[in-house]
Amino acid sequence: HAEAGLVLCERGIRTFDDALRFTLDVGAIPVLQERCALPVIADPSHAAGKRSLVPPLARASVAAGAAGLLVEVHPEPEKAWCDGAQSLSPEEFRMLMRDIERFVVPAVRPLRQRA
Repeated sequence: HAEAGLVLCERGIRTFDDALRFTLDVGAIPVLQERCALPVIADPSHAAGKRSLVPPLARASVAAGAAGLLVEVHPEPEKAWCDGAQSLSPEEFRMLMRDIERFVVPAVRPLRQRA
């Protein structure tokens, strides 16, 4: 499956809570990884529906083990024809990636013990 370019994408579930467009179920990420061989990615942009909530949902998804993220980016989110409210600017995206790299890279590299 993964060889064919297939992935599972967690982008949230519809609930009665209106704080987010969809409730991103980060708990589903490790469960899906245990139950199937496909990589699991997350779409925090569509779940959030709001730019300020995309970074924390992205960080939570990666912390839960997401193999990747689908994040909307636009040079001028306010002028985007669609999904501008949930789009990050290129600079906001760079900052998010730097932040995520700080805790992802140490997590996948074995820790060295001091002598």
